Amino acid sequence: MTDMPTPSQQKAADTSLGELVGEVTRDLSTLMRKELELAKAEVTDSAKKAGAGAGMIGGAGYAASMAVLFLSIALWWALGLLVGWGWSAVIVAVIWGIVAAILFAVGRSRLKTVRGAPRTVETVKEIPDALKRNEENK
Repeated sequence: MTDMPTPSQQKAADTSLGELVGEVTRDLSTLMRKELELAKAEVTDSAKKAGAGAGMIGGAGYAASMAVLFLSIALWWALGLLVGWGWSAVIVAVIWGIVAAILFAVGRSRLKTVRGAPRTVETVKEIPDALKRNEENK
C-alpha cells in the first residue's frame, strides 16, 4: 500500500472549513428543496385520488336516488292495479313521508348530542398564554 492520499482526502485537505460548511449548506438546501417537491407531489397525487373517489361517491348517490325514484314509480304502478291510480300515489307519498319523518327525527336527535369541539377551542386559547409564560421564564 502507498501512503498517497485518496482524491477525497486530498480535496478535504485542500478545502477550507468555510468552503466545506458552504458545501454542506448547499447540499442541505438542495435536500430540503427536493423533499418539499416530493411532499408537494405526494399531496397533489392524494388530492387527485380523493377527488376521483368523491366524484364516484357522488355518482353512486345519484344512481341510488334514481333507483329509489324508479322503485317508487314501480310501487305506484303495482298498487295502481290493485287500488286505483290516485290511491296508489297517495300510499307511496305517505310511505315516503313516514321515511322522511323518521330520518328527520333521528337526525335531529343526533345533532342535539353534538357539543362541537370545546376541548380543542380551549387548548387553542391556551397557546398564547403558554407562549407568554415561556417568554417570561427566559
